[in-house]
Amino acid sequence: MFVDKATITVKGGDGGNGCCSFRREKFVPRGGPDGGDGGGGGHVIMEATTGQQSLVDLVYNRHYAAPRGPNGKGKGLHGRKASDIVLKVPVGTVVKDCGTGEIVVDLAADGDRFIVARGGRGGRGNARFLSNFNRAPREHEEGEPGEQRELFLELKTIADVGLVGYPNAGKSTLLRALSAARPKVAPYPFTTLHPMVGVVEYEDFGRLTIADIPGLIDGAHANVGLGHAFLKHIERTHVLVYVLDMAGMDGRTPWDDFRHLQNELELYMKGLSKRPALILANKMDLPESAENMVRLREELCDCPLEILPVAAEKCECGETRERLRTMVDRIAAANRYH
Repeated sequence: MFVDKATITVKGGDGGNGCCSFRREKFVPRGGPDGGDGGGGGHVIMEATTGQQSLVDLVYNRHYAAPRGPNGKGKGLHGRKASDIVLKVPVGTVVKDCGTGEIVVDLAADGDRFIVARGGRGGRGNARFLSNFNRAPREHEEGEPGEQRELFLELKTIADVGLVGYPNAGKSTLLRALSAARPKVAPYPFTTLHPMVGVVEYEDFGRLTIADIPGLIDGAHANVGLGHAFLKHIERTHVLVYVLDMAGMDGRTPWDDFRHLQNELELYMKGLSKRPALILANKMDLPESAENMVRLREELCDCPLEILPVAAEKCECGETRERLRTMVDRIAAANRYH
């Protein structure tokens, strides 16, 4: 199950109490105070890792509390700091404070760590209050409470390339042709319900991560359908690939599809449609596609983006494989430029 939103409550451990104690030993008159300090409470730490692809683990357990620090003891024994707890989240997770709405941290790289709830400081024992004016202090402190907050987590998929298109345009089929990812493919819209990421390796041993973004519809920028749930996963991609259905099987024209997609991206986030991009003219194996391809080039004659024809479903044949390799080379070049 893919989950890209979660609300959790985190609490740092309370600090241990300081101890009030006096040294009492034979032949040691007036031993003085020897109460130790309490230990600090544990922190709640969030860590980004590529080993997680979803926030599903945080849905079933929404409360996380670090352990309390041990109390101080006599004979100058201090409590040790309590252990921290580490919550593993996918790379690309944005953490917000539910109370203020402010972004606490954006975990954008593998291994990023951040303390989201600090443990309380341990209280001081009475030995800390010894002075020339107070030879037998009885003061000692209680530990401070740990920080507690409610957090909203949102996952924004990080990938080099984002496949953008209308439902049933062939994005999932393309991802299957390019990588080892196996998203569901079926002849009806909205087969893909959440982003799928595949890895493409090319000849110079480089790698590209390609995200199959679920299909967009008109009004997605205004959250029509699941607009924002899909569009947010495009924010971090370096290169956009517009996948167009050249056969117009759903009664639309590919040139109008392209203009509407760019408009939706720009309305959602200013400048998003200006990122490095390519146009992938898919389903070129169908008879209606050849005429539409000529018209597409005429309609987009002022558009600087390169148009690459391909039939992702027929990827086994040699000619189509060559076009796929050409597309990978073009995407790799655009990503390096970025």
